[in-house]
Amino acid sequence: QLQLVESGGGLVQPGGSLRLSCAASGSTLGYYVIGWFRQASGKEREGVSCITSSGGMTAYANSVKGRFTISRDNAKDTVYLQMNSLKAEDKAVYYCAADGRMRADCSLGYEYDYWGQGAQVAVAS
Repeated sequence: QLQLVESGGGLVQPGGSLRLSCAASGSTLGYYVIGWFRQASGKEREGVSCITSSGGMTAYANSVKGRFTISRDNAKDTVYLQMNSLKAEDKAVYYCAADGRMRADCSLGYEYDYWGQGAQVAVAS
């Protein structure tokens, strides 16, 4: 059974940067499409970014495009989310998730089967 663990969250000032990591155990991460999602307090969960199993295709929510970059290192069973130019509205719990279906693309609208426990990102001056 695939298990995912996020790390790298924390408190940063507006305009700052953080890098989240999503580490896998129990299965090879390279088999899976991975998505990053976030949920702010009192709001619904929203998709942030996704990446195909090979890393050849990525997708981003409009709200983070140009500021966030998703990448993966399958040899390390880890996916990353580099977050730059952080804004107050980026404050949320960030989750990584894995889609266990064979896909040539990724979408934040697809069903994701495995979820991590979340990492808190706070942006405040």
